[in-house]
This record gives sequence, structure tokens and C-alpha cells, in this order.
Amino acid sequence: MLNVSNFSVTFDNTVVLNNVSFTVPTGETLAITGPSGIGKTTLLHAICGIVRTSHGTVHVDNVDISSLPTHKRGIGLVSQSGDLFPTMTVSQNIEFGLRISHVSKTDRATRVEELLTLVGLSNLARRHVAELSGGEARRIALARALAPRPRVLLLDEPLSGLDKETHDSLMNDLARVVKQTATTALLVTHDHSEAAILAASTIELTR
Repeated sequence: MLNVSNFSVTFDNTVVLNNVSFTVPTGETLAITGPSGIGKTTLLHAICGIVRTSHGTVHVDNVDISSLPTHKRGIGLVSQSGDLFPTMTVSQNIEFGLRISHVSKTDRATRVEELLTLVGLSNLARRHVAELSGGEARRIALARALAPRPRVLLLDEPLSGLDKETHDSLMNDLARVVKQTATTALLVTHDHSEAAILAASTIELTR
């Protein structure tokens, strides 16, 4: 379960988020919508510790993680661009978080194979990410975020910029993967149809 309570973020005396509160039950997905510039991405970054809040707390499974550094929060993030490492292969990207956590080589290989199968790209393990299509890159970014088994997954416009066929295919795959892994997820999207398909409920950020 993810609980965000009275989150506020201020940049240069400008209030970006003001007392945002919500709860995402374990294994469910909550969609966050709202106009561009309203602070949706900032909210995700604050939850995972990239951005510092001026007020508020975040709890995961009833544990306050507000003061923990990003790498100790147990939260996975998929950004709009995916942010894959361009000089690495697909498998190296997926295992990155496992490697820095000192997971054994054998266990890393097993986890990579499991996730590639999950996202339907088991034949691409040795391919460099520069050779991937847009949809393939998004699937690998999802696999990489899931690799360390995060307690919460944050998805920042994961389907933006894709053609309709790729968008719809990936949307169905994303719904399947999140459900199959019973992941607690927070989805940022401007698309209300995406929110309706991928999330159990939706809230809209406003000023």
C-alpha cells in the first residue's frame, strides 16, 4: 500500500504541489491526471525521493520512507523517455538495479530471463537498446523497473509518443504485467481512456 499525506513542493517560492493526499491499496493502480505543468511528474519524483518535499510524508506498507534516500525506498520509476542506458544491452539494462544491489550473477540471469518473458521480448537479451523500436524500449524500461521487485511502481506517461497500434498493444501488455505481478502502481497520464483501462481509480491534480 502507498499512502501520500499532505505532500507539498515549493520551487523558488512557487508552490508546485499543495497538500496532495491519497492512498493506493496493495496490488491496485491509481491514475493521476491533470493539465500539463500541474505537477504530476514532480509528484512522482517527490514520492521516490528525487525531489524534496517542503511538507508531507509517504508511507509504503505502513512504513514511513520520507527520510530515506531514493535507492532505499523500494520504489521503481518508469519515466516518459524510459531513460535506458544506450551503451548497454537489453539484459544489462534490466539487471542494472540487481547488480548494484550485489545480486549474484546466476540470480540476475534468472531474473532477466523471467522479465523478458513477461514483457514478451525474450529474444532481445543481447541487443543494444539503440536498436530497439519505441514500443520495445518502453517494455524494457518496464522490465528494468520491475527487476528489483519494487513495492511500488511509478509510471510517468509510459505510453506517450507512440503510434496508435503500438500504444494500444503496450497498454494491454502493461495492464497484464502489472496485474500478473500484483504491483502497487501510480500512473501519471493525460489520457482519461488510459486511466480507465489501467487504473482502478483516478484523481485529478488541480491548483
